[in-house]
Amino acid sequence: MQRSYEKWYSPALGREMELLWFGSSGYPVIAFPTSMGRFFQYEDSGTIEALAHKIEAGHLQLCCVDSVDSESWYNESVHPSERGPRHERYDAYLRDEVVPFVRHRAGHYGIGAYGCSFGGYHAANFAGRHPDVVTKAVCFSGVYDVSRFTDGYWDATDDANSPANFIAKMDGDAVARLRAIDWVIATGEFDTLAPDNRRFDAILTERHIPHHTEIWPGVNGHDWNFWNEAVVRLL
Repeated sequence: MQRSYEKWYSPALGREMELLWFGSSGYPVIAFPTSMGRFFQYEDSGTIEALAHKIEAGHLQLCCVDSVDSESWYNESVHPSERGPRHERYDAYLRDEVVPFVRHRAGHYGIGAYGCSFGGYHAANFAGRHPDVVTKAVCFSGVYDVSRFTDGYWDATDDANSPANFIAKMDGDAVARLRAIDWVIATGEFDTLAPDNRRFDAILTERHIPHHTEIWPGVNGHDWNFWNEAVVRLL
């Protein structure tokens, strides 16, 4: 399959950012790594291999981005008030740099968002904030409330980047735009994050946002073998 490595200096983040691109035609998807993961994680963990037939058939293209989690939500060396703003710069990088790149390269206006674990957070957050960009959001074993990363601190920036918070408050045109997204939520029954996923499912239901949820019975589900099997069916 076609594979390319890309790197450029991000004005939003003030540093170089890297990504991998797989495929030459089809629906483009931004793939977010797990917590503090790198842009090559989906290749190393077997996801690209699992999706190879879809990519090679021209049905799917994957843009595997890097994260700045260690500079934002996971950065315990700074005050919690600084974590959300750094994530805002990451959101600006995605919105103003990655999205135009993906649209130009793929020749497709609508884009998917995919992630596992903390990547599921990124997929849900980016979709919830940018329904003009994202047409499908697939979130496996995700985190949807970032309050666990703010040490009791909370402000408007944190709230605006916590899908379980801002989506729960939406109504009118704002929530109507989210109803146009194809939402997928999934994890195992015994995943420690299963309650988070059930809560997010309930929030989408309360907001009358159509979605597909799977809670896999009898398993933890928070691992690559589960995610790589499910992504073939659900992405």
